[in-house]
Amino acid sequence: MAQSIDVVSEDPIEPVDRFVTTQRPGPLGHPRGLWVLSGTELWDRISWHGMVSMLVLYMTGELLRPDRVVHVAGWTSYHAMLTRTFGTMSDTAIATQTFSLYFAGITFLPLIGGWLGDRVITRRTGVTIGALTMTLGHFLMAFDATFLAALVALMLGAGLLRGNLSPQIRALYAAGDRRLGEAFQVYNMAVNLGAFIAPLVCSTMAKYYGWHAGFAVAGFGMLIGLVWFLAGSRDLPPQPPRSDPRAHAPMTAADRRNIVALLLIWPFSVAFWSSQAQIWNVYNLWVRDHVDMTVGSFAVPVPWLQSLDGLAPAVFIPLLLFTFRAMARRGVEPDILVKMAWGSLLFATTMLLLAAAPLFSAAGGRAPIWLPIAFHLGSNAGAACFAPYVQSLFAARAPERLRGTMLGVYALSVTAASLISGPMGNWYTSVTPTQFWIASAGFAGIGGALLLLIARPLRRWMGPDSETAPV
Repeated sequence: MAQSIDVVSEDPIEPVDRFVTTQRPGPLGHPRGLWVLSGTELWDRISWHGMVSMLVLYMTGELLRPDRVVHVAGWTSYHAMLTRTFGTMSDTAIATQTFSLYFAGITFLPLIGGWLGDRVITRRTGVTIGALTMTLGHFLMAFDATFLAALVALMLGAGLLRGNLSPQIRALYAAGDRRLGEAFQVYNMAVNLGAFIAPLVCSTMAKYYGWHAGFAVAGFGMLIGLVWFLAGSRDLPPQPPRSDPRAHAPMTAADRRNIVALLLIWPFSVAFWSSQAQIWNVYNLWVRDHVDMTVGSFAVPVPWLQSLDGLAPAVFIPLLLFTFRAMARRGVEPDILVKMAWGSLLFATTMLLLAAAPLFSAAGGRAPIWLPIAFHLGSNAGAACFAPYVQSLFAARAPERLRGTMLGVYALSVTAASLISGPMGNWYTSVTPTQFWIASAGFAGIGGALLLLIARPLRRWMGPDSETAPV
């Protein structure tokens, strides 16, 4: 078994011991509940990445035409708000800013959804209502008039679903179980599989049957995810009882130290996701305008490249787990903070490939298709070193009664990055692509370098892991 994450919290409220010890085993020796949650997240990510691969292209290529946009309910007020806030904007800037706001909502609202799951409703109820709301949002995308309403429904649904899905992973494992870090790797494999499937299926449907057909596929995917979740609910952890007096007990010194540690790590997550956000936002436009997407006589759909973000981790995550396990046996495995720093630096380095595109451009001024493919492969190796570990760090250090809330705080780092990506998208229209990609790489590069410098003293300050299983 690969070594788990480096930090595990001492939770004042643990799941019912009988549930932890009597769970039915699933593949790879993990509880079946992990596969229920991972399968649900798979369909959520098919839904999400389907939208990511199509939204900006759909808006710039079709929806923002004068004869179409007039039919969108509330567009006049929305456009006036954008103009007051950001000034006069081109269609490209409107599309990228709209994506930025949508992305911000998707990543901010899990904080609210997680708090509701912690304090008001059960996490299971939150996931169910969230999936239904997201399904509604995708089907509303079938009509021009309900475009803005669809985005709102998708954001609200994601807040409830994501705020209450991943917090249940920690409750599947006893305190100190070294499999927890590996569990988040498995969970992120489901995320990446969804990222691989969605651009291929949704964009192919959009190419041959229209944009609305592509959005409908994402909606059916979310509905399948809900059925999977409900069918496997018997293997999910029980909700901590609201009447348990420990739920309102004051935080211990360890709790407070853990929360402060997570807040110190939070800016490094913002830096990484600020670079990644450009790949979800501006990147497709850059590929459309600057990359030769023809292979033989076939014009490769632009969103297909993003499917590599799902395929590459299927190779890199098992390789990393094997490598870190071998290093652990020799006593040289890097600290979790060092792994995150390496991931950020590798991501930034490969993003510079995009900045170097003019050096490889042919006579027509377009870069060869192998260049973005190389970027996706290298950047995903970096992401595999960063994303699962920072997420598992938040899950492990957060007290049980605040786990959904703290994972929502982690999601706020992606929200901050998405808000940065909006003005960056507008800036993209006034600078060269090389300047844009160098600046974008700078977020992850500078964050990774700083984290590498302070990793050792920060880890010492965080203190020993009170419940780490023996190596």
